[in-house]
Amino acid sequence: MIFSKRTSPYVSGKQDVSSIMRQVLYALIPGTAVLIWYFGWGMLSNLVLAIVFAELLEWGMLTLRQRPVRPFLSDYSAVVTAWLLAVAMPAFSPWWLIAIAMIFAIVIAKHLYGGLGYNPFNPAMVGYAAVLVSYPVQMTIWPAPVDFSVAHIGLWQTLQHVFAGSIQGWDALSAATPLDAVKVSLSLHKPLSEIYATGQFGLLAGQAWEWVSLAWLLGGLWLLWQRIIGWQIPVALLGTLALMASVFWLIDSQAYASPLFHLFSGAAMLGAFFIATDPVSASTTPTGKLFYAGGIGLFTYIIRTWGGYPDAIAFSVIIMNMAVPLLDYYTQPRVYGTKRGLQR
Repeated sequence: MIFSKRTSPYVSGKQDVSSIMRQVLYALIPGTAVLIWYFGWGMLSNLVLAIVFAELLEWGMLTLRQRPVRPFLSDYSAVVTAWLLAVAMPAFSPWWLIAIAMIFAIVIAKHLYGGLGYNPFNPAMVGYAAVLVSYPVQMTIWPAPVDFSVAHIGLWQTLQHVFAGSIQGWDALSAATPLDAVKVSLSLHKPLSEIYATGQFGLLAGQAWEWVSLAWLLGGLWLLWQRIIGWQIPVALLGTLALMASVFWLIDSQAYASPLFHLFSGAAMLGAFFIATDPVSASTTPTGKLFYAGGIGLFTYIIRTWGGYPDAIAFSVIIMNMAVPLLDYYTQPRVYGTKRGLQR
């Protein structure tokens, strides 16, 4: 009789980095498709340029660091970073703005810290925050999607604007996002009932934007079903954001937007399911994830309501990334067979 000499572990995981990243990319398709539906070639150009720049920068940094190129280029991590950054940036963003954002994301936030698995900050959010602070005008000009006028801009006109900034009548096509419109109008002491009457808003939030958020929610639920992400971060982030919005909305419904508006505006859904759940820069303990994501939701509401930026997912994620080592240290689960006081 021949006995097997195989040793433990006997159960091997089916998920590796590339397969997990592919699942994330699949989940991003619904939201991206809705963005392309409303913004046409403008969002598609963002996506193509971001992926091209990300792969080139990844190849260049791996070569400089004398690391094997093929395994890291084929794990799709750079593509996921590029995709998240592309859908967060305004449609029809100029090529140089996307290039700068990708340099901060891939070179500075990822490789200067040691590459995949060593970056303490979410690379996509570092790239986004860097260009938002440096180029606020370009980063706050979104085309108006309500009447689908942008969707009729052809490929040639898109390329002209992206590479030369020359779409005729671009100012007439651009408009503030719902978050920005509400923030500015409230600062002028306009009641929300008057703001919502402008026709820019739908049942849950801004027209078009609520459908984008619903599509991110659909993709996020699929990631939960596939067990690519856990429930703690999305639930804690969205729950804290909704709780904060509910408290102030109940105090004064004309001066503070409703919980539904905050949940389905901006990058709340994208951040809850795709950004805050980054396995490298997020907290890893069950309790730590709740505090980590709750902090993101709290800071998001604070910055949205009283800060200088209409949306705050990027800043909130980066702030809580800094707290991850502390959270993981103090929320270590109890080891079976040891006393709590002897864990450290």
